[in-house]
Amino acid sequence: MFQRMLAAALMVTLSGGAALADMEGDADAGEKVFRKCKACHMVGADAENRVGPVLNGIVGREIAAEEGFDYSDALTELAAEKGSWTAEDLSAFLEKPRDYAKGTKMSFAGLRKEEDRADVIAYLSGFEAGGS
Repeated sequence: MFQRMLAAALMVTLSGGAALADMEGDADAGEKVFRKCKACHMVGADAENRVGPVLNGIVGREIAAEEGFDYSDALTELAAEKGSWTAEDLSAFLEKPRDYAKGTKMSFAGLRKEEDRADVIAYLSGFEAGGS
């Protein structure tokens, strides 16, 4: 738990984004918000790609880089443009994925509440690339 809170605080500090910096995410609340994502995504040591890629280490990870997952052209183009997922980019993507990355295969409508996005990003920040 402490590791997740520390990771969330570090993510907000390093992100430099005004919107997310003003609103620190709550990893425990983010775990509840993540339930909306579980049909397509997994996190943790035993995570596997599903309809969507594994999200371990997503904050700071190169966009469209999860091995073994077939990304849409929209996300591979976004990767060439932006490089890695920042907290701000994740927040914008999660708000309305199809507007942020036109042509994405992600059918999720989005998380309209800034607090929900900050919370789920804080939760995801607690999972390193290996799932711990």
